[in-house]
Amino acid sequence: MVGRALTSLFWGVVADRYGRKPVILIGTFSVVVFNTLFGLSTNFWMALSMRFFLGCFNSQLGTIRAYASEVCREEYRALALSVVSTSRGIGLIIGPAIGGFFAQPVEKYPNLFVESSIFGRFPYFLPCLIISVYAVGSLVACKWLPETLHKHAEKANERADLHDISEHSSNDSGQKDNIVELEDKQIHKSNLLKNWPLMSTIIVYCVFSLQEMAYSEMFSFWAVSDKKYGGLSFSSQDVGEVLAISGFGLLLFQLLLYPPVERRLGPLMVTRLSAVISIPLLSCFPYIAMLSGVVLHLVINCAAILRNSLSVSLVTGLFILLNNAVPQSQRGAANAISITAMSVFKAFGPAGGGALFSWAQERQVASFLPGDQMVFFALNVVQFIGLLLTFKPFLAELYQGE
Repeated sequence: MVGRALTSLFWGVVADRYGRKPVILIGTFSVVVFNTLFGLSTNFWMALSMRFFLGCFNSQLGTIRAYASEVCREEYRALALSVVSTSRGIGLIIGPAIGGFFAQPVEKYPNLFVESSIFGRFPYFLPCLIISVYAVGSLVACKWLPETLHKHAEKANERADLHDISEHSSNDSGQKDNIVELEDKQIHKSNLLKNWPLMSTIIVYCVFSLQEMAYSEMFSFWAVSDKKYGGLSFSSQDVGEVLAISGFGLLLFQLLLYPPVERRLGPLMVTRLSAVISIPLLSCFPYIAMLSGVVLHLVINCAAILRNSLSVSLVTGLFILLNNAVPQSQRGAANAISITAMSVFKAFGPAGGGALFSWAQERQVASFLPGDQMVFFALNVVQFIGLLLTFKPFLAELYQGE
């Protein structure tokens, strides 16, 4: 998070000046290198350094969001950004699942891995290797990735092209995109920090990101804690199965349901509804721990799928609002600012979530919100604050950059 916060703005400016594709290639290559070295770490400081360098060179989330808003026509933009949100959400779910299944393979799968192998010496290398191999495949696939930021050297030609395109714009939707592109280049770049529609959206996004990270941290703690403390008494493999199933459900929801709902209601209304529905859903989690057996597994999987789908739908709506707040020539930097701010907020999520969970365990017999009820109540408070910020006068009307 620290590395990403320090370099996101730099990579956003690079993406606006030299193109989206180079930044995506550099970020993907950094995963191959630093994630592999992280799995081969021999001490804490080496592991910490590899994660820091990975964050410094892999600040591509903002660039990918800008790319997704440009690579397709406007009517498909919600689907494109939904794919980005879904991919990120699935990554946050499947990543821990891969770690749960493949970490310490010598202990979990002694028939396949021996103690004398590299996986015995480096017990966390296998999940890192799996991710790195996947990143290599992604890097190769980037060869066919088209660039969406096009540069034209001569301003005279731009003006002539703009005049010609304007005469035929009613007949060709592709030419409309060129008009916007040329107009963006002629608009004086405004100070993004003074763009209140952009900054208000980023602040709302940061609040929801803090809640999301705290939930992700506490869900695993809560699931593996003993039932006598209000937990589910799950093993790490049980948690991995829940995360994997919810990731698959999230994929179906975002690809099939989100785009038509967003077209009908609009991104802001989808964000508000997702936040509203999440509050009573999270309130039910402490009572799920009272179940057992097959019923427990069925209910917790359904709840996890719904919770993750709502969370990703919420941030997808904010992504759309954010990209609508700036012209194309500033999208890389605007998304980079959001990533920098989000990284700062998310840095407090795990620490705050862990501290809150530990404190809640000490109040098992409290008269007001005992045990884990306090944990989910605190998550709902943050969610409610984010919901309030989506209304006027805080969240300003957005400038339609296209």
